[in-house]
Amino acid sequence: MRLPLLALLTHGPAHGYELKQALEQLLGGAYPQPNVGQVYVTLGRLEKAGLIEGEDVEQSGRPNKRTYRLSAAGLEAVQSWFEETTDEPRVRDEFFMKLALAPESGLADPITLINKQRRQYLTTMRGLSRLAAAEDQENKFSQLLIEGAMLHLQADLDWLERCQEELE
Repeated sequence: MRLPLLALLTHGPAHGYELKQALEQLLGGAYPQPNVGQVYVTLGRLEKAGLIEGEDVEQSGRPNKRTYRLSAAGLEAVQSWFEETTDEPRVRDEFFMKLALAPESGLADPITLINKQRRQYLTTMRGLSRLAAAEDQENKFSQLLIEGAMLHLQADLDWLERCQEELE
């Protein structure tokens, strides 16, 4: 959450709720919605780290609102983030660990685990299909996120098929 918030602040100062809304609008319903409390805790940490600077803005008849703006160090951090590639190999997959340990433990049948996981992936895919149909078609990032998730699920389903072939 840190770097996405910093990236949003490149447009100018904002308060936490505005940042939360901007993320939700940009990413749509497929992306887990950030908790406003999580946003404010993260902003506090970013401020302590010197990546953003906060300022209290007086509001009539309401408590002060704290707005945040990007510091030079924050801008540098965002620029570095965009330059880095994302390396997330799935070798630490929890399902695979269960599958590998099931025969060792004697507590679960690997084929039963595969079938349960397959049903879960198919349920998730159906949910994403419904979400894609309901989502704003103009929000290209949301549609791309949903499409990417569905492609990953299809690859996972193909991999489950491969696992079952090997283990039967």
